[in-house]
Amino acid sequence: MNILSLVVAFLISFVLLLISMTVHEFAHGWTAYKLGDSTAKYSGRLTLNPLAHIDLFWTLLLPLMIFLSSGGRFLFGAAKPVPVNYWSLRNPKRDMIWIGLSGPCANFLLAFLLSLLLKFIQLPVIINYLLANLILINVVLGVFNLIPIPPLDGSRILAGLLPDQLANQYALIERYGFIILVVMMSLGLFDRLLWPIVALIMRLIGATG
Repeated sequence: MNILSLVVAFLISFVLLLISMTVHEFAHGWTAYKLGDSTAKYSGRLTLNPLAHIDLFWTLLLPLMIFLSSGGRFLFGAAKPVPVNYWSLRNPKRDMIWIGLSGPCANFLLAFLLSLLLKFIQLPVIINYLLANLILINVVLGVFNLIPIPPLDGSRILAGLLPDQLANQYALIERYGFIILVVMMSLGLFDRLLWPIVALIMRLIGATG
């Protein structure tokens, strides 16, 4: 892959990833707002404007490093987390579960709607290609965030289900969360655990075959 092809491939993948992350973070903010916390709204994060969700490292530098290190085969990143005031929620422990679920569920819903669009509307080949990739990115983002390792959404869901004492102890590993994720990636655990789930969801929403 020459440099120009690499740049084009990165820009296309980055835009699709940014769309997916924006939907994800908006869902977190909207759910928190509906459950009594207006922090995201007054922080300017209750919006589908991607610029409001960009983080210099997680959204820009990390995807670029991953893309280049994988030779253009893989791209992943994260948006700036939506701020949530735990004590503003009507039922904090329960509501954090719904907030955690909302991001991945929004990604799965978008992927499902796009798969319906591809099935029932004839579109140009290039649009089909872009939407198919957007579907895959949304499913991967949704599944990845359900991993119960802080600060991913799965950890918020699990913490809400655990008894308070256990939840407090579990929260202590958040400082090591990024290291744990890097180790899991380097050991190839995501290939063995994440991709089979992604493939299953892709089949369930009718995005394959």
